[in-house]
Amino acid sequence: MEVEGMEDEGPSSQSELPHSEDLQSVQQESLHLDGSALVENVYVDKKAVDKLTEGFLTHYLPDLQNSKRALQELTQNQLVLLDTLDQEVTKFRECNALLDLNSLFTEAKMYHNKLVNIRKEMIMLHEKTTKLKKRALKLQQQKQKEALEKEQQREKELERERQLIAKPAKRT
Repeated sequence: MEVEGMEDEGPSSQSELPHSEDLQSVQQESLHLDGSALVENVYVDKKAVDKLTEGFLTHYLPDLQNSKRALQELTQNQLVLLDTLDQEVTKFRECNALLDLNSLFTEAKMYHNKLVNIRKEMIMLHEKTTKLKKRALKLQQQKQKEALEKEQQREKELERERQLIAKPAKRT
C-alpha cells in the first residue's frame, strides 16, 4: 500500500541522524513519561511523521467523510421522520376531534328526532282537543236544543191543559 511508497522517500532508519528539532521534541516527550520506567529514546524523522500522517489521513479520511455524510443523512432522515410523526399525531388529534364532532352531530340528530316526535304528538293532541271541543259544543247545543224542546213541549202541554180545563160558562 502506501507504506512502501513512504519507505523510499525519507530517512526512516535509526542509523540516520534526525534533525535537532526532532531530537528536542522526542527528549521532551521522554521527560514527560513516568520517571520510574526507563524509556528508550526513539528518533523519528519529521518527514516520516508527515508522510505517515498524510498516509493515515488519506487512508481514513474518506471513510470518515463517508461516515459524516451518512450521519448527516441519518440526521436529516430523523428530522423528516419527526416531522412526519408530528403530522401523524396532528392527524390523530384531528380524527379525535372529528369523532367528538361526529358524536355531537349524532346527539344533535337524536335530539332533533325527539323534537320532531314531540311536535307530531303536540299536533295530534291539538287535533284531538279541537275535535273534542267541537263535539262538546255540539253536545251542548244538542242539550240546549233538547232542553228548549222539552220546555216548549211542557209549555204546549200546559197550554193544552189550560185549554182542557173547563171554563165556567157565563150566564146571561
